[in-house]
Amino acid sequence: MSERYIGLMSGTSMDAIDAVLVDITADGHLRLNASHSYTLPSELRTRLLTLSISDQWNADELAELDVLFAEHSAVAVNKLLSEAKIPAKSVTAIGSHGQTVRHKPSHSAPYTLQLGDPSRLAFKTQVNVIHDFRRKDVAAGGQGAPLVPAFHQHVFAQPGKSVAIVNLGGIANITWLGPEQQLLGFDTGPANTLMDQWIQHCDANKSYDESGHFARQGKVIDELLEALLKHPFYSRTAPKSTGREEFNLSYLKPLIKANYPPENVQRTLLVLTAETLSNELNKLPTKPEQVYFCGGGTKNELLLTEITQRLETKKYDTTQALGVDPQWVEAMAFAWLGWCYEHKKPGNHPAVTGAAAPVVLGSKTLFY
Repeated sequence: MSERYIGLMSGTSMDAIDAVLVDITADGHLRLNASHSYTLPSELRTRLLTLSISDQWNADELAELDVLFAEHSAVAVNKLLSEAKIPAKSVTAIGSHGQTVRHKPSHSAPYTLQLGDPSRLAFKTQVNVIHDFRRKDVAAGGQGAPLVPAFHQHVFAQPGKSVAIVNLGGIANITWLGPEQQLLGFDTGPANTLMDQWIQHCDANKSYDESGHFARQGKVIDELLEALLKHPFYSRTAPKSTGREEFNLSYLKPLIKANYPPENVQRTLLVLTAETLSNELNKLPTKPEQVYFCGGGTKNELLLTEITQRLETKKYDTTQALGVDPQWVEAMAFAWLGWCYEHKKPGNHPAVTGAAAPVVLGSKTLFY
């Protein structure tokens, strides 16, 4: 007997909402039924990006974006159900990540904030919504991120083997699955976010550097790479998490000199991701027998080449080799977190987030 869940995920790139429909059995086995990627309107994306790096928040803007993001999330869900020819009443719940616009777990009053009004989403889809997954972990003294490593352990662990799962989203994070069920997980720094922001700054018609084409035209600027590597995040020890609050154009632009060719900056940002990620992978407690990649960065061939050239481990693949499309891993994780909430199972892992204890994550909003 299984239950049906929808998982929604929108990351630091803020370009799309990934939606998946999965069946989850009583023992937590997942089967992907359908998927849909819903592109956010450019105006909404621009407003969300502006809000995420601004220190001058307007209450009306925040409230309006909360509603608008929920409205578009509902469109994504309804498109997914329509394409799959599945009635809403057959879905137990939506696990909605929402859109992070600020994440400061190390603040004097630690907090994390995701937009996407769950009442609006529930009403528009006629499906119960489980949401607000990160704040319980922050309340328990954790970083509130990354949350996906617990899911990685659930679906990808290989007893007796040391395996690493690398998510190349806006931010890069590593999950280490040890041979004796050990688990580590943490953010390593930017994966795509700085590259995406820079190419958008150079060409408003591009949202990302497809296959690393722009970066291929450039050369690494050693002076810039050295300056970038001095960011204090890289010297922090895990548990640690980061986001657009730390890695954005306001941080990047002062480091770029007028004589730096734009394509050279792009190549340097790509190598920054490769350097910082591979450094952390090579420092894991035991060398992974295999590294699996997921996330949007798996489509950037040059990025994968630069990373894998630096790895001590020479066996690598995407999570497709484990039966899970790399594009849908995170959305599936939030469907699973919704299932965990319904079954009163902790969704965090203190060794990853630094929380004082395992806790059930999320809150529930009924559609009726």
